[in-house]
Amino acid sequence: MELFGTSGLRGLVNAGLTPNLAVRVGMALGTFIGKGKVLLARDTRFSGLMLENALVSGLLGCGLGVYCLGVLPTPVLAYLTKRLGADAGLMVTASHNPPQYNGIKVFDGNGMAYDEKRQEKLEKIVESGDFRLTEWCNLGETKYGDESQSQPYVDMVLKGIKLGKKWRVVVDPGCGATGSIAPKIFKALGCDVKAINAQPDGFFPGRSPEPNAESLKPLAKIVKAFGADIGVAYDGDGDRAAFIDENGAFVDFDRVLAACAAHVLKKCEGGTVVTNVEASMCVEKMVEASGGKVVRTRVGDVYVAEAVKKFRAAFGGEPCGAWIHTEYHLCPDGILSSVLLLKALEDEGKSLSEFVADVPAYPVLRKNVRCRSEIKDAVVGRVERLLKRTFPDCRLISRVDGVRLSLEGGWVLVRASGTEPLIRLTVEGESLKTAEAIMDRALAAVNKALEDLEK
Repeated sequence: MELFGTSGLRGLVNAGLTPNLAVRVGMALGTFIGKGKVLLARDTRFSGLMLENALVSGLLGCGLGVYCLGVLPTPVLAYLTKRLGADAGLMVTASHNPPQYNGIKVFDGNGMAYDEKRQEKLEKIVESGDFRLTEWCNLGETKYGDESQSQPYVDMVLKGIKLGKKWRVVVDPGCGATGSIAPKIFKALGCDVKAINAQPDGFFPGRSPEPNAESLKPLAKIVKAFGADIGVAYDGDGDRAAFIDENGAFVDFDRVLAACAAHVLKKCEGGTVVTNVEASMCVEKMVEASGGKVVRTRVGDVYVAEAVKKFRAAFGGEPCGAWIHTEYHLCPDGILSSVLLLKALEDEGKSLSEFVADVPAYPVLRKNVRCRSEIKDAVVGRVERLLKRTFPDCRLISRVDGVRLSLEGGWVLVRASGTEPLIRLTVEGESLKTAEAIMDRALAAVNKALEDLEK
């Protein structure tokens, strides 16, 4: 049984992820931590309350107390887990996935997502059914909070960051969990705020819960029409942020990640930045020019967080808008990222387009290939052998996550998705022509591996 992926447990509601499974996960967590208090929150998905109730039942059955906080962003839940002295935090969310998906993410008492070892222990308890159920008279109790419970998080942001300029900001929560708290924070910082898609709706009618160049085209038009300084969009649970510049242009994830990393290192006078194997080589260019070094991990915020902690990194992030700001906490935080980006622009006296202008722009191509989950790893293993033959002059092979080949003029990464039935291909080249040539050959290798294994 493999329940947990790179960002917790995910699945189609009432198919891969059922109330029965959620009850068992709740009982497994109760069995694992033994006693104490668990904070529980959810994003706006229609299935969230159903799964929350199932988790509560499992936890109560093992004698744990549960504090249900309602709809909150994931980073707020993670922060409050540590701030309020809970023994664990549970977030019901599928992050950027479509509305028919949901998931469960587990945080420890320090507000860090459970690592592989702890997730594997939970899986074993779920599979064995060896739950530590308590006697009827020792069942746990449930308490319910409301939006006001997020105030310690709001206070943390407002205490740590001050803005001197009245920024004109268009905020797009995408009908997700940041709909109330993000505009509130920007207004408290003195910004002129316009909010769109701020109404909670688990069907995500305004746009896809994944903020990208395509889904944010309406936001881009609004930013330009209103003459705003910046547009900010979040995913369904608020651990990712995406940006539109003052010209109404979508800001490339890799370039803004690299620019922010360089800014942090200038303030720290060097240090380590953590990113994953999918990030552009422009991150190294900017970090090394700022006197720092880059550590690369597997894809998944839990791996980035672990490396940030291990190497005492100044900054960590993935090229999907999930950034970790170690000065504040160790969970990717879209709201905090967007506020700190404004602070960086203020410090450097630049617009957003100017802020990223010095970052080299290398063409990055990404493709997803549908693949049954049970054969994903086998496909990647076969692809590695095919890629070695396809690119006999490769300079370096990395197996940190999937297989990554460093090539003349670029690189290719082939890895199994940790959350969906997909094989993900990422290619970067010094020119578009080079990137396209690498992608064509790598995609052919993936299709050949799939064909061989499906026979």
